[in-house]
Amino acid sequence: MTNEIRPFTIDVPEADLDDLRDRLARTRWTADLPGAGWTRGVPASYLKGLAEYWRDGYDWRAHERRLNAFPQFTTEIDGQDIHFLHVRSPEPAALPLILIHGWPGSVVEFLDVIGPLTDPKAHGGDPADAFHLVVPSIPGSGFSGPTRETGWDTDRITRAFAELMHRLGYDRYGAQGGDTGAVIGPGLGRLAPEKVVGVHANGLSAFTEPDGELTEAEQARMKQLEYLRTEQSGYVAMQTTRPQTLAHGLHDSPAGQLAWIVEKFREWTDPAAALPEDAVDRDLLLTNVTLYWLTGTAGSSANCYYETAHAGAWGASERSTVPTGVAVFPTDVSIRSTLDREHTIVHWSEFTRGGHFAAMEAPDLLVGDVREFFAKLR
Repeated sequence: MTNEIRPFTIDVPEADLDDLRDRLARTRWTADLPGAGWTRGVPASYLKGLAEYWRDGYDWRAHERRLNAFPQFTTEIDGQDIHFLHVRSPEPAALPLILIHGWPGSVVEFLDVIGPLTDPKAHGGDPADAFHLVVPSIPGSGFSGPTRETGWDTDRITRAFAELMHRLGYDRYGAQGGDTGAVIGPGLGRLAPEKVVGVHANGLSAFTEPDGELTEAEQARMKQLEYLRTEQSGYVAMQTTRPQTLAHGLHDSPAGQLAWIVEKFREWTDPAAALPEDAVDRDLLLTNVTLYWLTGTAGSSANCYYETAHAGAWGASERSTVPTGVAVFPTDVSIRSTLDREHTIVHWSEFTRGGHFAAMEAPDLLVGDVREFFAKLR
């Protein structure tokens, strides 16, 4: 093991892009049942059009250049290469902040918030709100994957990210994340409370059931949670039990990989959006999917679910003493009374716009809330 931090540039071979386009052109499509719409999953009628654009209209090279405009690095931690963006603010007093994505996301989630967070002055904000950003790819995802051995559950990832921040020389920092990032971020606070000044999370869920009287909004969230459990949990069952079986299909078929991810962008984004691209920029969505395809991480990203479930790490943890801020967007199922049992919540915001992929759907709202929360903790 070495502590070396190596500069990294994305440079996908043209042959890989040709292969992607060729596979998309040869997709064997299913047939839709009359009137089924999205009720049984992604309709072939919709997916065909998106795949056609992915093949003939989407320009990976343009988005590769956009990613490469940010300083990127890799370093080996616990036997695994960890890829990350490290974007330092021009403001010398900026607070270090680690941004942590979830599944089926990637570092692409944060592209629209990097500028406003690192250089608020250039984006009409207060320079006192600046952050030095560390944006890692979760082991098993993107250029931090595939993983090379078993055991990479969220606890191990949390320890790796704590080591990453230490290796970068940050002994006082904040954490922000959604989805899996809303597990790892609070985990960093529990692991290193003397270093983590605060944790901000969106899509934060509790591992215990609520008791007592719920507000009207909370009752609606409980109904949404029940819907997630009954109608939208198939992917969880598969990824926590047989991720390798799933991986064979997704690794071989870009149309399959596209459907597996785009379904979540239809189900978890702002309910006001009829289609995924109404909530998230279509090219940004495809850049996220392309990253999974080009890095061959369908299986290893799903393995995080398997590892975490079988390690028992999804359960309730001891209450964190680190100040915690929670942003609740439409489709989130955050209930204050249950989260108070596990976190020291000092900041709570509820929004009527956006969804699960907040950094992509409503970057302005997320940036504003992150600034407001950490302003009290600098």
